[in-house]
Amino acid sequence: GEEGGNAVADVLFGRRSAGGKLPITFPWSVAQSPLVYNHKPTGRGDDYLDMTGKAMFPFGFGLSYTSFTYGRIKLSPMSMPADGSAEVSVEVGNTGSMRGDEIVQMYIREVVSLPTRPVMELKDFARITLQPGETRVVKFTLNREKLQALGLDMKRRVPPGKYAIMVGKNSAEFLTDTLRVE
Repeated sequence: GEEGGNAVADVLFGRRSAGGKLPITFPWSVAQSPLVYNHKPTGRGDDYLDMTGKAMFPFGFGLSYTSFTYGRIKLSPMSMPADGSAEVSVEVGNTGSMRGDEIVQMYIREVVSLPTRPVMELKDFARITLQPGETRVVKFTLNREKLQALGLDMKRRVPPGKYAIMVGKNSAEFLTDTLRVE
């Protein structure tokens, strides 16, 4: 515990809530391998003929003895120049009965890209500690560094267009809004 006890035992016996997240994706079957959250778009969907293409435990997944809810995602502004910035915010609340840590994750996807980019890319995260019933607004900044990619000319740039901004618990449970880059 926080007073010098055994932290592992505190989590195992429910005196303290776990707050870690998986840094990899766990498939249902070895036949799904390799299964990653940030794969390139295939154009055919992710499912197989005889099984799901979804993960048993997605990238960023974690368990807790408490529960968290996410309010609506907000972008300000909703349109920006390539060298500008925008703020992403989301309200996160602890709806459980004990104190806990949540790792809020922000992913992006360029809706139409050339060359192709992954279906989602983790760009930021924030670890917050919330008491039971507490709610907090978590903010991220989108800027050139987070949106840029290598172009066909092998130079880093921020391509104009629409970007899906996804904020949530993991790479499978998130809220989405759209940012336009001029």
